[in-house]
Amino acid sequence: MPMSSEVNSTANEDCVTIDINEMLTKLESQVSSDSCIFKVPDELRSVNEKAYEPQMIAIGPYHHGKAHLIAMEEHKIRYLQSFLRRGDKNDVSSYVQLLRRWEESARKCYAEPLHLSEDKFVAMMLLDGCFIIEFLCKLTEGEADPLFRLNHKLTRLKLDLLLLENQLPFFILWELLVMSNVISKPGINFIKMILGAYKWYRPGPAYVPRLLYTSEEVKQFKNLLGLIHDHWQPSSKRMLAYSERKRNERKNERKRSTRCARELKEAGIGFKSVKECNMFDVEFENGRIKIPEIRIVDKTECVLRNLIAYEQLTYSRSPKYFTDYMIFMDSLIDSAKDVEILCRQGIIENRMGDDETIAFLFNKMGQHVFCNRVLYADIEDKVDKHCKRKWNLQMAKLRRDYFNSPWAFISFLGAIILLLLTGIQTVYSVLSYYK
Repeated sequence: MPMSSEVNSTANEDCVTIDINEMLTKLESQVSSDSCIFKVPDELRSVNEKAYEPQMIAIGPYHHGKAHLIAMEEHKIRYLQSFLRRGDKNDVSSYVQLLRRWEESARKCYAEPLHLSEDKFVAMMLLDGCFIIEFLCKLTEGEADPLFRLNHKLTRLKLDLLLLENQLPFFILWELLVMSNVISKPGINFIKMILGAYKWYRPGPAYVPRLLYTSEEVKQFKNLLGLIHDHWQPSSKRMLAYSERKRNERKNERKRSTRCARELKEAGIGFKSVKECNMFDVEFENGRIKIPEIRIVDKTECVLRNLIAYEQLTYSRSPKYFTDYMIFMDSLIDSAKDVEILCRQGIIENRMGDDETIAFLFNKMGQHVFCNRVLYADIEDKVDKHCKRKWNLQMAKLRRDYFNSPWAFISFLGAIILLLLTGIQTVYSVLSYYK
């Protein structure tokens, strides 16, 4: 009898083992190191869901088939026809066979399980990939198109193509380009087209791209959003400061400064706007924080949120430039008064509304995001040291108490004159005594 019980137990254990192994096998098939296209985590999405949701077009499988995006499917077919006419091959079957060969690799790029059949997945990649290429061609050539008639719709369409969840693997675009030859020298011209289309979508000065990319370098780009992210990086000077700080991170680890612009101003720190330079290139010199001008418009939050989400999900140990930048700006902005100071100095160009709106935007941007805050650690250290020097504190108090208004200045000037007159009178009295 005990033997029978033992056999049953072993059989049960075998069933459990089989089930667990099946779960592990399924998980391994879903999670891949090649994953580069993610869904936005719920905690990020909860702060501003609209910033991550496409409103006009679905690209890729995550939003494929949603009712409010179906209208664009006809435009995708129209763009496919235009793409076929433009290229060397006008036979759809050639492209279908090409994408069938890449279907498995493309699936692995998506971090979430996909339920589309092979045929539907291939058809989706063909329509979406050709749409992106043809859209950029028409945009660059200035071609008249029904989608370009209304500026706000064109802006929204370009935004939708940048969303984290609305991406195709970049190598799919590359393979379509190479087979079709719709763009000569795609390693140069296609990258230029993309960066040109999104030239004004970053809230800082335009970036000057490299002139040439090899096919291997192009294939390193994860997707359209990743390409935009990788081209908007700090200058070599700021990266040098970052690298030096990173090497000594443990040695210098401490709580970062969180003083807002108003408090820094009261402590004697000034602000200066810097034009025509990299948006990340913040500096501190002679008691002033120099910050490149940042233009805030309606699309700014959407672009920044998706770039930050890309950093949060794509990179583990790599620098998180946009996250670090937004956290730094958030530390300067606690309220509308801080925004007013930065606007007055020409650092923030507010094209959205009142100062309260901008303060709310910056304060919400850093919620549920993580980074080591190294990019501006040297700036924060210099600011802290400046604020702690007694002479700087006294001068700041002097400016605050006597130079904030004309009447305070007149009062201060009167006190100085009275003090001088008193001194002169004292000297005159002493001299008269000795006569």
